[in-house]
Amino acid sequence: MGQPIPATMTAMGLDAPGGPEVFREETLPVPRPGPDEVLIRVAYAGVNRPDVIQRQGFYPAPPGASPIPGLEVAGEVVSQGDAVAGDLMGQLVCALVSGGGYAEYCLANANHCLPVPAGVSLAEAAALPETLFTVWHNVFERAYAREGEMLLVHGGTSGIGTMAIMLGKAFGLTVIATAGSADKCAAIRALGADLAINYKTQDFVEEVKAFTGGNGVNVVLDMVSGDYVARNLQCLAEDGRHVTIAVLGGLKATIDMALVMRKRLHLTGSTLRARSAEFKTLLADEIANNAWPLVADGTVRPVMDRTFPLADVSAAHLRMEQGDHIGKIVLAVAAS
Repeated sequence: MGQPIPATMTAMGLDAPGGPEVFREETLPVPRPGPDEVLIRVAYAGVNRPDVIQRQGFYPAPPGASPIPGLEVAGEVVSQGDAVAGDLMGQLVCALVSGGGYAEYCLANANHCLPVPAGVSLAEAAALPETLFTVWHNVFERAYAREGEMLLVHGGTSGIGTMAIMLGKAFGLTVIATAGSADKCAAIRALGADLAINYKTQDFVEEVKAFTGGNGVNVVLDMVSGDYVARNLQCLAEDGRHVTIAVLGGLKATIDMALVMRKRLHLTGSTLRARSAEFKTLLADEIANNAWPLVADGTVRPVMDRTFPLADVSAAHLRMEQGDHIGKIVLAVAAS
């Protein structure tokens, strides 16, 4: 606290889409906060699948957002806009941002920041916003999951998957999750999942049917899409809800609409980055009131995989693409 703000900062940018090797270090002016914004001296930044897709050229930053990747950061507020309510100067926060996280300084809407609770490291704090906002909105708002219901989560050891398991259990759901190895299934069970399915050696449709006595689950959180969708619908109970948040397995799906009608299924999906500032503010308020106390008391903490220096962001992206990680990958930024 009290360090002067320099005129320039180091950031990790890219000249053209490509593999992890396209990242390069660049020197940029330190941005100045607008009326509703704060400037965060970044200690850590989270690495997420949308960052990888942006680097590959398939997920450009929305209008007005920084072209530098990075959707979540944690650090110290060192400047704030005139319209920000209260004095946030010097506070340690984590924030959901629309871009710019892979840098020593990052702008954030003040209403999209959450205070770092005591006992939570800044590395852990940087691993929270993207996954927590995504899971809360899609599982508990779009799919309106309720205590006593059953949730199927694909990609159970991803950042999203681990958060969905923990939040689901914290709010009284029975959670089934899939993963691609025995070690990953063990990690899922250690997080509290009621059933872990190795999708490489087991048919998850049959495993879900057996576990639920043929009734199916109430909610599917799907990051795969493609040919998983038709199989997911077979896993759903009557009035079940299917939420798509990524399309790693393909953009298109062929489904049995008679099954949708017969079971009265709901199919929905969302992306978070391009949503309005007002929407994200409302979402942040809900999380602050309902989920953040669980972070503060230790019930929910991010599963941490590995930390890389900012300059090694290419290695961080390579680890994510290889799929061996369990939980969140974060970058330690030089400004920390």
